[in-house]
Amino acid sequence: MPAVTVQDPLALAAVQTAPGARFRRAQRVVSSIQTYEGEGFPVRRPFPGLERAIADPFILLDQMGEVQYGVGEAKGAPDHPHRGFETVTYMIDGEFVHRDSTGGGGVIANGDTQWMTAGAGIVHSEMPPETLVRSGGLFHGVQLWVNLPAAQKWSPPRYQDIAAASVTLVRSHDGGALVRVIAGNLAGHAGPGITQTPITYAHATLLPGARLEIPWRPDFNALVYALGGFGTVGTEAVPLESGQLAVLGPGDAVRIDGSPRQDGRSAAFDVLLLGGRPIGEPVVQYGPFVMNTREEILQAIADYQAGKMGSIPATHFGAGPKDTASP
Repeated sequence: MPAVTVQDPLALAAVQTAPGARFRRAQRVVSSIQTYEGEGFPVRRPFPGLERAIADPFILLDQMGEVQYGVGEAKGAPDHPHRGFETVTYMIDGEFVHRDSTGGGGVIANGDTQWMTAGAGIVHSEMPPETLVRSGGLFHGVQLWVNLPAAQKWSPPRYQDIAAASVTLVRSHDGGALVRVIAGNLAGHAGPGITQTPITYAHATLLPGARLEIPWRPDFNALVYALGGFGTVGTEAVPLESGQLAVLGPGDAVRIDGSPRQDGRSAAFDVLLLGGRPIGEPVVQYGPFVMNTREEILQAIADYQAGKMGSIPATHFGAGPKDTASP
């Protein structure tokens, strides 16, 4: 699980909590369901399934893979619409090719993130590159859906390409944990992602026996999802393993420990750190549409069927409306 790493973590800035920090307790641990998306690629999904108020402002989290495709087995998600929220696609291993109805497109690979604001509506596809289909290979990524408040659901669609090299890297005090800050602010270290809804999104790798203690905004919720390996969350050392999500209670700091022994597949404990300020508005979801009322969902379906969200051009000429968050 390489994503982005460094040879000498001690050369990075360290994050640590202030004396007297109030660590959040793990109130609940949820195991993912295993299902399939798109043309049939496997995903592990810890939510939806939680009550929406617990995950707010997040709508969905899918761990795509980890899967080793054989020749001709790679699958993707052909043309489909979105409205009313943002999709955040973070590729850890392998590649996805993105195309959309604005004429934009590109490759998301090995530590890259694409942040797409669907807003008023967009049609896009996410497919494996021809090289992966022809030769097979490792595929592993994460897709997060972030809700938009009612006032921003009708904003023009756009996206950000966040290159792996632009992600902010920090470490635990002893260098045993590496944290990749993709978006938001973690202990004064800002990630490159530009968020419409205030959130923090990071990927941490903890070596066996390592401890990560980080400040966490008290007005944000806090979710820890285990991508691989074994560890614990909170001062109570609640066990967490690959495919499980911990829901943390109130406080201003988070503690995560990597187990001294990991399994043969995972040399370290890899987790996603998610938090955001709850929007607190009604949510009505129908498939790829996330709005505030049933009437808005019916309008989204009608607009898509009428072609008002556009279609993906046969020939792409590069990027459409976007904010490039990489150098």
